[in-house]
Amino acid sequence: MAKQSDHPLRLDRQVCFLLYASSNLVTRLYRRVLAKLGLSYPQYLVMLVLWDSPSQSVGDLGAKLYLDSGTLTPLLKRMETAGLLTRRRDAEDERRVLVELTDAGRALRKRASVVPQALAQGLDFDPGAVETLRKTLQDIIAMLANRPPSLEK
Repeated sequence: MAKQSDHPLRLDRQVCFLLYASSNLVTRLYRRVLAKLGLSYPQYLVMLVLWDSPSQSVGDLGAKLYLDSGTLTPLLKRMETAGLLTRRRDAEDERRVLVELTDAGRALRKRASVVPQALAQGLDFDPGAVETLRKTLQDIIAMLANRPPSLEK
């Protein structure tokens, strides 16, 4: 018979809860640092994508961030109002909306370069362990993103 501490319905046995809790805690750490830049955590993620490739369609952004357009569109509107990016219809396909960084959005990259270091301060992580964790999480994302549609029902 399984020990009570090994019961499959214990909260601490749920991988989904551990991912959820760690994600929430990490996001809280980011909030303090990103507030100085005037960004929310999801806005920071958008900026990371756009700093890599300054012109993206909303669909491409959503695919990279695993966000649907219903979540992404209001986020992008707020960022456009803040002067970080512009949105416009694609001249070749008016169904597509293109997102591009403004000069202010590009300039923010330099100020944001301190974010990773600011978050690492005070955290005693072994760099090798962090890289192993990153790889494991990338594997989990790939597995979940490529799951058969039958598992979604």
